[in-house]
Amino acid sequence: MTDLKKEISSTTYPGRGIIIGKSEDGKKAVIGYFIMGRSVNSRNRVFVKEGKDLKTQAFDPSQLVDPSLIIYAPVRTLENCTVVTNGDQTDTVRDFILEGKSFEDALRTRTFEPDPPNFTPRISGILDFADSDFSYKMSILKSNEGREESALRFFYEYEAPVAGEGHFIHTYKCDGNPIPSFEGEPTLVDIKGDIDAFTANVWDSLNEDNKVSLYTRFIDLETGEIEDRIVNKNV
Repeated sequence: MTDLKKEISSTTYPGRGIIIGKSEDGKKAVIGYFIMGRSVNSRNRVFVKEGKDLKTQAFDPSQLVDPSLIIYAPVRTLENCTVVTNGDQTDTVRDFILEGKSFEDALRTRTFEPDPPNFTPRISGILDFADSDFSYKMSILKSNEGREESALRFFYEYEAPVAGEGHFIHTYKCDGNPIPSFEGEPTLVDIKGDIDAFTANVWDSLNEDNKVSLYTRFIDLETGEIEDRIVNKNV
């Protein structure tokens, strides 16, 4: 198991990242989602809540150039599951689930982002709740070594999560031009402390110049009660 703070801070530009796991006390499901940016357009964002969902919006609307890949709902909350992704595939997954289809069914209709030469991966997660516990899945859709015509789809399933443990997946391996995509399986990481400690741990680990926003959520496995935090660099 890797120290989460060390893993996040190991590169200046992991891009966007999803963390899913179980709290140290074993009583809560844990979600973390962060965004970073190198361009003015990417950095011109904040997270805002909309009911039990989360959305991105422009911090300064006058500077918004192209909203297609930066304005979306990263988190959607359904009756017995929560979806978190780095793009508009959140809504694809939600719609498929409501139609009785699966997380995998939804993502097989999608591919990486159309932003050559990076072809940014789409990363996604879903938490399914039942019997005072949960399981979760993660996915990454990426190009085959930068080939636009060739998509790779990977799915990972985690049953009976262990207290104090989680998995972390992000879009980029490191900074670069073009930026290399994430490689390998989601990283096994530690989940420490309450929601405030967890939030601070993640936010403080992100590169100061490139970090934009962070959202964290703790979900009580007995009551379903949601506790969340938002940290925006633009305030």
